[in-house]
This record gives sequence, C-alpha cells and structure tokens, in this order.
Amino acid sequence: MPNVSNVKTKFFGAVDALDADGLSAAASIGSATTLTLGGTLTSGGSYTSGDNIGQLVTILSAADDSGITFTIVGTDAVGDAQTEVVTGADTGTATSSGYFNTVASITTSGASAGNVSAGVTGTGTGTIFAGRTRVRGLQGLSAATAGNLLFKNSSVTGTTLMTIPTSTSTTDLIEPYIPDNAVLFDAGAYVSFAAGLAAGVTVFYDG
Repeated sequence: MPNVSNVKTKFFGAVDALDADGLSAAASIGSATTLTLGGTLTSGGSYTSGDNIGQLVTILSAADDSGITFTIVGTDAVGDAQTEVVTGADTGTATSSGYFNTVASITTSGASAGNVSAGVTGTGTGTIFAGRTRVRGLQGLSAATAGNLLFKNSSVTGTTLMTIPTSTSTTDLIEPYIPDNAVLFDAGAYVSFAAGLAAGVTVFYDG
C-alpha cells in the first residue's frame, strides 16, 4: 500500500526592518494625489515584502493630517487583493490594520498640512493554514537578532501556541524538536516575527 501524506510546506521570507520612509520619502502634498513609491524598500514604483509575509504600512505626518485619508492598494500575505483607507495622524504616525505583502499605490484624499512619508513597522505575519491543522516541523536560518518566532491560533493576533527562539548567529539553523503528534491549531495557524530574527523559515503542516 503506498505511503500517503497530507503534509505540506510553506516558506516565509525575511521581514523588512522598521523604516518610516521606506515606501515613500517625506514630501509635502499639494492636492489629492498618489504618493511616489520610490523609497529604499521599493522597486519599479511598488513594494513587495518577503515571501508570504505581510507587514503593516505606516503614514508619518509632520503636521495635522487628521482631515485627510490615505488609500493603500495592494495584496495581503496570501496574495488576495487588499485595499484599506487610513485616516491621517495629527503630527504622528497612522498605521494600517491590514498586513500588506505588496503595495501598488497610496493615494491621498487631499493636500497635506506638512511633509508625509510612508513605510513599514518592522514586524511581519503570515498565514500557514487558515483552518484546523497541525504544525509538524519547521526549518529556517537565524538572522542577526535573537528573539522569538510566534505561532498563533485563529489569527495573526490570536493566542500563541508555540514559541521558537532564534539566535544572533547567521549560521544557526532553526530546527526545533516537535513531538510526533505535532502541535494542533484548531482554528488556523499563523506566524509572526520581527525583522532581523530569521532569514527565512519553512513550516511543515497538515493541509
């Protein structure tokens, strides 16, 4: 009888570091317009995060922009189209609630009161499987910062069921022991980690 396995794999790339103008450099906006996506994290006029990774988008206002909105258009961590309207901040940072893997455009509803820039927060999330599953293993490579990979149940902000530490050595593998029965995520499995913790992680799960 052939050996049948339902184990699948999913790779999660590196997370971009906190960068307030990584998507769009600070500039004053004279009217409703589309920001120039030309920051250091962009390429060809758009932004793409690591493989299967979503990041929060930030809008930094040097003055009171609470009277205008910023419409972010892109895709989420699983590749689905995503659009979010973010109200500007009063001399501070407004942050999206959705995690974006790509950003194709950011459009303002009106003129800004001062300089405005766009970037990312430096924490990434990803969907392993959006349903009942078991995580059976993972393998990755640490980056330059010690910290924890958090594996969450039900959503990217759900209960953490598994915590995997990383090291400061870029040659250290991330390959923890996981019991034969695996770790059950009864409402979906999600991962969250900050920039600098991992160069990439492959997760083995039931799918």
